[in-house]
Amino acid sequence: MSPEQFIDWITLASLVLLALALLLCLVRIVAGPSLPDRVLALDTLTVVAMGFVGAVAVRTGLALYLDIAIALALLGFLATVALARYILLRSRAGRGEAG
Repeated sequence: MSPEQFIDWITLASLVLLALALLLCLVRIVAGPSLPDRVLALDTLTVVAMGFVGAVAVRTGLALYLDIAIALALLGFLATVALARYILLRSRAGRGEAG
């Protein structure tokens, strides 16, 4: 087996596993029992999507995909911070605190 074939098989296997992880994260986002569970699933979805983009970058050999992964990481971080702030403000409003 040549190194190119090995990389093809490994990246194909990783893409299949990452696609399964994406599906499981989506299930947790939809069926999560609480809002913090959904936020954690969204953060995990972002990390798995970055891995998916990284695997595509290795498979195709195009470094452009790494820029996309960096942008996705920034977007995921900002979404997590915004949702965490929303949860914090929501819990304070429920207790009657001023924020």
